[in-house]
Amino acid sequence: MELVTFWKPHALAKPHADQLELSMGDHVTSIIELDGVPVGTAGRVILANGFNWQRYRVLFSNGAEHGDLDRRSIAPAGKTAKRLAKAAAKR
Repeated sequence: MELVTFWKPHALAKPHADQLELSMGDHVTSIIELDGVPVGTAGRVILANGFNWQRYRVLFSNGAEHGDLDRRSIAPAGKTAKRLAKAAAKR
C-alpha cells in the first residue's frame, strides 16, 4: 500500500475572516449599484467559486448577470441571511 503525500496549505490560502459563505441557489441583494443592477435588487447565486477569495456569480431578478461579486457588492437575503446569522452565533 502506497502512502499518500499530504501537502500543507499555501501560506496565502486562508479565507478572509469576514467573507460570505454562500452556496449555489442562495438569495442575495445588491448593496452597491452595478452595471444594469440598481441597489437593492434581489438575485440568486448561480456559481460559487474561489480558493482564497470566495466570489460569486449572481443572476439578478432584472435579468442582469454579474460575476466576481463578494461581500463588498452583495449581501445575503431571506433564509440565507438567517442561516448565516445562526452559524455566526454558534462561533
